[in-house]
Amino acid sequence: SNWPCKPTPTVRKQNKGDDSPQKKIHYSDNEIKTTKYTLLSFLPKNLFEQFHRFANVYFVFIALLNFVPVCNAFQPQLALAPVVFILSVTAIKDLWEDYRRHRSDKEINHMDCLVYSRYKHQYMERFWKEARVGDFIRLRCNEILPADVLLLSSSDPDRLVHIETATLDGETNLKQRRVVCSFLDLDCDFDPSKYNSVIECEKPNNDLARFRGYITHRSGRRDGLYKDNLLLRGCTIRNTEECVGIVIYAGHETKAMLNNNGPRYKRSKLEKQMNVDVGWCVIILLVMCLFSAIGHGLWMYQYGDKRPVFDVLSPEGAELSPVLSAIYLFLTMIIVFQVLIPVSLFVSIEIVKICQVYFIHQDQDLYDEETDSHLQCRALNITEDLGQMQYIFSDKTGTLTENKMVFRRCTVAGVEYSHDANGETILSQMTFKRFHSQSLSQLPSDLTDIIDFFIALTICNTVVVSSPNQPRQKVGTDSGPRWKIGTEGSPVLRKLRQVVGSGRSRLTGESWLTGGSGRSWLTGGSGRSWLTGGSWLTGGSGCSGCSMQTGSSGCSMQTEPGALEEGELRYEAESPDEAALVYAARAYKCSLVGRLPDQVTVELPDLGKLSFELLHTLGFDSTRKRMSVVVRHPLTDQITVYTKGADSVIMDLITLPSTDDSKGKRQRKILYKTQNYLNLYAADGLRTLCIAKKVMTKEEYAVWLRHHLEAETAIQGREELLFQSALRLEINLHLLGATGVEDRLQDGVPETIASLRKAGLQIWVLTGDKQETAINIAYACKLLEPDDEIITLNADSQVRSSHSTLTLRSFQKDYAPAYSFPPPPPSPSSSQTQSFLVHRLGLVIDGRTLAYALDSSLDEKFLQVARSCRSVLCCRSTPLQKSMVVKLVRNKLKVMTLAIGDGANDVSMIQVADVGVGISGQEGMQAVMASDFALPRFRNLQKLLLVHGHWCYSRLANMILYFFYKNAMFVALIFWYQFYCGFSGSAMIDQWYLIFFNLMFSAFPQLITGTLDKDVSSETLQELPQLYMNGQNSEEYKPYMFWMTMIDAFYQSLVCFFIPYFAYADSDVDLLTWGTPITTLALFTILIHLGLETKTWTWMNWVSITFSVGLFFTVALCYNASCPTCYSPSNPYWTMQRLLREPLFYLLCVITPVAALLPRLVRGRCVSVYESENVWDVHVCSRPHSEMLNTTGVVDLTVKC
Repeated sequence: SNWPCKPTPTVRKQNKGDDSPQKKIHYSDNEIKTTKYTLLSFLPKNLFEQFHRFANVYFVFIALLNFVPVCNAFQPQLALAPVVFILSVTAIKDLWEDYRRHRSDKEINHMDCLVYSRYKHQYMERFWKEARVGDFIRLRCNEILPADVLLLSSSDPDRLVHIETATLDGETNLKQRRVVCSFLDLDCDFDPSKYNSVIECEKPNNDLARFRGYITHRSGRRDGLYKDNLLLRGCTIRNTEECVGIVIYAGHETKAMLNNNGPRYKRSKLEKQMNVDVGWCVIILLVMCLFSAIGHGLWMYQYGDKRPVFDVLSPEGAELSPVLSAIYLFLTMIIVFQVLIPVSLFVSIEIVKICQVYFIHQDQDLYDEETDSHLQCRALNITEDLGQMQYIFSDKTGTLTENKMVFRRCTVAGVEYSHDANGETILSQMTFKRFHSQSLSQLPSDLTDIIDFFIALTICNTVVVSSPNQPRQKVGTDSGPRWKIGTEGSPVLRKLRQVVGSGRSRLTGESWLTGGSGRSWLTGGSGRSWLTGGSWLTGGSGCSGCSMQTGSSGCSMQTEPGALEEGELRYEAESPDEAALVYAARAYKCSLVGRLPDQVTVELPDLGKLSFELLHTLGFDSTRKRMSVVVRHPLTDQITVYTKGADSVIMDLITLPSTDDSKGKRQRKILYKTQNYLNLYAADGLRTLCIAKKVMTKEEYAVWLRHHLEAETAIQGREELLFQSALRLEINLHLLGATGVEDRLQDGVPETIASLRKAGLQIWVLTGDKQETAINIAYACKLLEPDDEIITLNADSQVRSSHSTLTLRSFQKDYAPAYSFPPPPPSPSSSQTQSFLVHRLGLVIDGRTLAYALDSSLDEKFLQVARSCRSVLCCRSTPLQKSMVVKLVRNKLKVMTLAIGDGANDVSMIQVADVGVGISGQEGMQAVMASDFALPRFRNLQKLLLVHGHWCYSRLANMILYFFYKNAMFVALIFWYQFYCGFSGSAMIDQWYLIFFNLMFSAFPQLITGTLDKDVSSETLQELPQLYMNGQNSEEYKPYMFWMTMIDAFYQSLVCFFIPYFAYADSDVDLLTWGTPITTLALFTILIHLGLETKTWTWMNWVSITFSVGLFFTVALCYNASCPTCYSPSNPYWTMQRLLREPLFYLLCVITPVAALLPRLVRGRCVSVYESENVWDVHVCSRPHSEMLNTTGVVDLTVKC
């Protein structure tokens, strides 16, 4: 064997809350198996799964009951045919799906990888399935990772590996992973035979964004392990020649496999109602059986002691009492009437839903050419719910907007600057006068703020830089002239140190706003603009193409042969916001040219390249709403913290200067101006960010670093400890400026919202953006209109929130309603729909007030207010608040909800809603992967709901009712016959017809109609969105419709039974000669009934009906010709052949269906006249509200403490 003769390196995994390593652990192998069955387990396991459906259990019970001689109604083998057919079809489908999974598993498991053999001391090719936890694996460029691997070595000089995670989260931008810090300084290739460390990490979990653990070396040193050290299974190695890692999680314990949950399963509203009606069918069945049993008992009782000659004896030969006969007959009637429970309904619904999804996928209007993406249906069983939505909860960024950020404006040190869409031409407000003879040490603080502002834009992110035409080189490794700080060879650097440092912090230094002459150093006039490629700093000798670095011994400058051209740089960002800021900074000649795990390189005009030692990166999270980087500044050698984040949190972290001196007053003035500019940016619909910095002393940094390292190496509670560490760092900040980034509205959003509104849908927007920004976008997309009354609800405490809510409620009572909003939340206790009034009100609430409003003491009051508003806009809301709002509306109002979003912060909202829709946009595929449906654009929601949703609901609702009608009508024929056969359980219909009537003869037409029928054309549904309200109000399938359908079925069965009865009265025909016409008439009536219900006829409808009729007569003729003595004493021989020669049979085929369907024809005519009038009313009412109403104004109920 080539497998290890030495022990596998120790990898221990801990449970949450367990501090002691487990001694005996069985690790999963790397073989994956997504199949559910084996050859031996398929039959029992598949049957076990199918028997979880009650209908299947019921029909198997009926089939087995038919084997009992005392109560059998049909031939036992024949009675098994329907349920065996249904189970077989489902089993074949499951078997085929499982075989496809098996082939895929086999292909993956037999892929090759290089695994280190401890026996031969070399890497050898092995199958993926042969890798084990603790094995060392060598990976090469463009290879796919076979398991979750901890990165120990990389051929990259900076010990980096670039990976593509598209298979996990859909993001195609490259991500950097770094070697474990204790292996960064290896001077030679990694030797697995010398590895002797112990790895302890958390138990396998499905969190792709987290990995916690630490590695302990023989020396006792312990280093923390993070997600940046872990390469996940399924990712692809890019831009890295070779790397080596150790397997941490294998097989089904990998994060990719733990996230592979398969298709989502939900129960639709229509299915729930159908299950209720199936229960009613069971009750009707039992009542019919009980009635027949009682009738049979009474019929037997009238004979007294004189038994009839046709009486059936017990198996022992004894006579049965009337009571016992009634009990046996009850069981027999359950077998005879079993068709009343539609066994094929569930299979038919699955087939129809699959076909509906297929046709939705074929709709070219749901394809976006720009992104080359199409609608995805990830939940096959809730298509009809799309036609019953009442509330839509939408994210803003990336859902209503493009999420393609364009840097528009910024303010630095209280001065506002503009920027065009792409940075091609920049306004010349930011210009400097030449300093002439002024010393650089007198550089004003405003200018230092500008420098730091653009440095922060450039480095405070996680953007990856790639340059295809030039290999990445780490600063400090190249040869070239170097000067140490303080030598004569470095005049520019010496001056810059003097300028920017000067032995004091820029946060506490004296004001440099004015020079000795009292003139302002900032001007908008004459000097050459740094922004347009001129000299950024003038005076003294510039050093173009030079870069600075900070090493252990201080800063040094090096000259490189050629500067990287700007056009060659490519930035790959995890969010569009980061990319917009980095590209904007590059347009201002402040370019990010390189990012390494411990270093960020920035190129500045005249200064060349500055290399910042990257000490820490504190990533963005939805709680802090900011991110920070800690760097060692190459010019001052100071520890500097750059922070960017939401203005609502950054402004609270700014140190308020004293008003005792002029500098403090000026700083307060800058804060005041910046806040005003932020309000202006938000009013213009721009997304705002604040940029700040902080300079730390070495002592302050050492204290913070000690606690931070403890947090990093902890396994238990690491997230909370790191969160608290970030909070301790991000205080007492100095404000540098703010940015305004434009997020363009998607095409067609205003029109889509207008159509959805006309369809009776209430739309709430839940966003994390600033309140003013969200309001502006709401007006732009027509969510809010100029004639709406806007209620702004802001509160700083729960008491204030409660007070403002009560004020709103009293305002609501006094306010005159503007229009009636028809689609209601249907009451569970009543089938009647009641319209509720919605005022021309728009409610705007911020995140803090929303947190108070969602409290259990205020949620119902808040809901009453929000429900009466036409639009609701929740700003500064967190992902948890979004899901809580959706859950509150869904549970309290009992309405159908749809949530739509595009980012990871929308996942919880999407999962809580009845239907979740993901937008495949700029923020990866997390929302899509968690959704039921995925759309390329928000505008596609209009057709998905108003057209396909309406069709799917209408088709399935009518198909379900038709199934109940068809089965009940056919069973009732046998029930009426019981009055003429002493309730003996006999049937005048041949048992072959009885068994296969629903399964074969009448099955295909309803599948075609359920798949293709269109009650209204696509164009009409989009022109008249009000037609969508039929689905909201469940107009196609109300509880009373089930009973009307049953009554209609029993009436038609009476007609189909008694017309042939009286036609053949006093004749000498046998039982089957009379029963076969009844079967034929029932088939004709059922098919014509379906034709009357079909709104759109296609050639497939004609073919399916012709096929059903042809199949029935073909089977009947062949069966009657080949079965002279099949079921004695009955004789079906030549029955159909004789009937086809009789004129009476043809007369019955004309008269009976007409008489049976006449009431439905009359009702259909009346309904069509009413619907025509209703469509005219819809045309009249579809005028814009502004034509009917003219109320304007803004109600601002802002409550401040």
